[in-house]
Amino acid sequence: MGESAVRVRGLWKRFGRQVAVAGVDLELPAGKFIGLVGPNGAGKTTTLSMVTGLLRPDQGSVEVVGHDVWRDPVEVKARIGVLPEGLRLFERLSGRELLAYSGRLRGLPGAEVDKRATQLLDVLDLAGSQHKLVVDYSTGMRKKIGLAAALLHNPEVLFLDEPFEGVDPVSAQTIRGVLERYTASGATVVFSSHVMELVESLCDWVAVMAAGRIRATGPLAEVRGDAPSLQQAFLELVGAGGRDAGSDLDWLGGGVR
Repeated sequence: MGESAVRVRGLWKRFGRQVAVAGVDLELPAGKFIGLVGPNGAGKTTTLSMVTGLLRPDQGSVEVVGHDVWRDPVEVKARIGVLPEGLRLFERLSGRELLAYSGRLRGLPGAEVDKRATQLLDVLDLAGSQHKLVVDYSTGMRKKIGLAAALLHNPEVLFLDEPFEGVDPVSAQTIRGVLERYTASGATVVFSSHVMELVESLCDWVAVMAAGRIRATGPLAEVRGDAPSLQQAFLELVGAGGRDAGSDLDWLGGGVR
């Protein structure tokens, strides 16, 4: 496979009696646009939270760019950018103030932070709202300013949890363009999604997850196989290929009877 951006071994996480992640082994190649796909409740967010050091696993190990996430957290966090689902931002700061604060927390020189912030605000179409408080940002604007904060220190690996959820088409296209440019430079993007069409159009490598386990990994074409689409391959992998959603709903439609 060559150089790996992420290595996961024997990862487990339980919440009471609920097993969210059940012994995941996963190796993600560097320099790729990687999709972690699965239905709701598959364990994607829990897995990404453990991989990025936001949630401690019950068992297992995680290495990111050769550093153990839990033994060497400072080195790992210096090399990654994270945009988690439901990200809480400093809402009483403006967009520019948020980037200035984030960059200085990372230890970047003030002049460099300001230069990068200006470029990111422009590329992400936030320049006109840079002095507006984040509390007044729309969902799409919040995703974009969160992405800007995650990219500001030029990380080697960028982790995104449902980055296009609730985002309008114009903002989605802007985010997509930035991510494609980022991976073209040799960096790695790992993002979770349950929208197969989006993953198929963006990613060159995928990992399919269901019920807390990895069902398939590899280049997109390899995982898709002979199926007409990634959606169809995914449904077969998670055991939903033959399900008829309307077989027990013959009463539905045509008004009240």
